[in-house]
Amino acid sequence: MILRPALLPALGVFAVAARHQNFARAAQELHLTASAVSHHVRRLEELLGTVLFQRHARGVRLTAEGRQLADAAAAALSDLNAVAGNLHPQADIVPLRVTTIRSLSYCWLIPRLPRFTRQHPRMRIELQTSTELVRFDESGPELGIRYGLGQWPGMTAHHLMDDELCPVASPALAGVSALRDAAQIAALPLLSDMSPQGWRDWFRAAGVRGLDLPSLHTFSDSTDAMRAAVYGIGAVLARKHIAQPYLQRYELVRLPGPALKARYAYYVVHADHRALSPTAQAFMDWLKREALDERTPLPALPDELLGLPPADPTRD
Repeated sequence: MILRPALLPALGVFAVAARHQNFARAAQELHLTASAVSHHVRRLEELLGTVLFQRHARGVRLTAEGRQLADAAAAALSDLNAVAGNLHPQADIVPLRVTTIRSLSYCWLIPRLPRFTRQHPRMRIELQTSTELVRFDESGPELGIRYGLGQWPGMTAHHLMDDELCPVASPALAGVSALRDAAQIAALPLLSDMSPQGWRDWFRAAGVRGLDLPSLHTFSDSTDAMRAAVYGIGAVLARKHIAQPYLQRYELVRLPGPALKARYAYYVVHADHRALSPTAQAFMDWLKREALDERTPLPALPDELLGLPPADPTRD
């Protein structure tokens, strides 16, 4: 059964009547008479071949079929309202398009974003994650956060924060508790995230020579490599800012050995030819302040949930 466009008014009237479950109150909201509301509902029932309301002396009540249709109609109207609102956004709502790499977004930026949105409640962030330096034209992002040497053609780069590499692993990984020096780490299963600096660079910095490294489990994305380490697949040479939330939650622990200064750093970038908007400037200034705080914010929980035991994963 396909609803004809001519019956859409009847569906709209039905949605209001279903919300009130009262034809008189629906009529007041719609500026119709109660008999007109009843007529629309009857017409819809005839088309669908089903009863949507049970009529009785004290009023009306949705049938099971009516409840199904009411839920679908309410969802459809809600979607339409949202789209209609976006066609004419509020004049004081300011959008800002930002692009960054997934690992930094997941582990560093998103946990901090609530601080920014509280300070700037009228700004709306459009966050894109990509490993490529996307086009910064009029329809593209205004700001980017990138990991590299700080030189990209046609872009102005502002230093955000340096990084360092250190070995981490799950505390549950076999052999971790017995580690006493950097050389012993080579006996663990090792993970790689395709970074420019890898395990050989780190072992060299740790003064460990002549190692015959095993074949590595390799991941193209740092986030996936970190998650693999959390689940005990092996140890990973992690960037400090990416590893921090995992270390705070004790999902990962530092292994013996030095921190290796990374050749790359994080930069805020924007197109040379495009002057920064006040919104973009405010966001960049906020990023620089956040870079001074190495602790990753924890999710805020309501008081009634604080101290509750973790959910039992075996329960349905």
